[in-house]
Amino acid sequence: MMPDENSASSFAARWIEGPGKLSGGGGDGGGFGYWQPRTQHLPQQQQGSPAVPPYTDFDRSYFRSYSDIGIHKEMIQDRVRTETYLAAIVKYRHLIFDKVVLDVGCGTGILAIFCAAAGAKWVYAVDACEIAEQARHVVEDNNLSDRVTVLFGRVEDVTINEKVDIIISEWMGYMLLHENMLPSIIFSRDKWLKPGGLILPSHASLFMAPVTCADRYHERIGFWCDVHGIKMSAMLQFAKHSSLKEPYIEIIPRENVVTRPILVKDVDCYTVTIQELESVTTRFCVTSTLRAPLHGFAFWFVAAFRGPAVYPSEQHLQLPLMGPADKISRVLCQKMQEMGSDEEIMLSTAPGKAPTHWKQTMLYLYDPMTLNKGQKIAGCVTVSQSKENRRFLDIRLEFSVGGRTRVKVAEMR
Repeated sequence: MMPDENSASSFAARWIEGPGKLSGGGGDGGGFGYWQPRTQHLPQQQQGSPAVPPYTDFDRSYFRSYSDIGIHKEMIQDRVRTETYLAAIVKYRHLIFDKVVLDVGCGTGILAIFCAAAGAKWVYAVDACEIAEQARHVVEDNNLSDRVTVLFGRVEDVTINEKVDIIISEWMGYMLLHENMLPSIIFSRDKWLKPGGLILPSHASLFMAPVTCADRYHERIGFWCDVHGIKMSAMLQFAKHSSLKEPYIEIIPRENVVTRPILVKDVDCYTVTIQELESVTTRFCVTSTLRAPLHGFAFWFVAAFRGPAVYPSEQHLQLPLMGPADKISRVLCQKMQEMGSDEEIMLSTAPGKAPTHWKQTMLYLYDPMTLNKGQKIAGCVTVSQSKENRRFLDIRLEFSVGGRTRVKVAEMR
């Protein structure tokens, strides 16, 4: 039985206008963002040490791919990403000050260094990619070796002989769950995070929505209708299945989204389990806001940086200046001056928001469907870890429009 539209869209209680900006929402699809839960969970510490997952050839290949310096440059140059993390570190500096931090997947070490500049007593920066060696040099160059330890290896395999107060990580992949890095955060939480500790980001949500994209669909498929006067329509079906079988990573203009967003998965990093990430299924029913051809579905995510349910009130701390690292401290101080004390920190990759390196993930239909204004789109989407490689995603989308049913199956490698 399909849900009615009101229940399917009840998550749209409050919308985010941009990173760090919160506004009340009327649930009319006028903004794309993060649902604000009414309750917040305390970290749930599991008893005993969590099981260490096997280290597969797929994992080795995954970590080797991050040895490419271009990937790290792209991530650091993503201002929305980097400045949102910086804003979160500044907001919670009173919790970071004189505390132990674990940075999972540290890359070049930029987040670990920001935490040290915010006054952390010690930072463990962990990465299984060879970039960890460069991160170690970056830490040394900034005279922070007395407070930042870079560990080369999977977080599941390294040795840390104390509990930590904060876990910080940029674990989100395309469609939020691609690359399957979140289980490493869960492992770290269950093994090392103190009760009442802080996880940044603390929450994340995956959304999707039907989209019209005539120009891009035509670029990929329409070319074969007429090639230098030669009829090549026989190539169309082959071209569709070759070009549209996998998702595309691209910017989707906000005006191309034809319904309000659909919440696919809500993640609370304090309580989420590895098992619930293996397969996610959501039923939906939404209404088209205009007459247009339906070309596919766009996916995006929003991450929230919230504090624990209970934590000490903020003290007015003066960030310590650290010799050659003084410039880093000044960057943090400047961010403090820019921010409001009650500003909620959000990282949105939604259509119409400031673009990020994640962009949006677009799943094209092989053949467009005509949508009328006010017409309902009802169906079910399942996002599962690939049996071939748990870092890949299998996507199955079944939906109906005006009595016509379509099924789209894709793999995100």
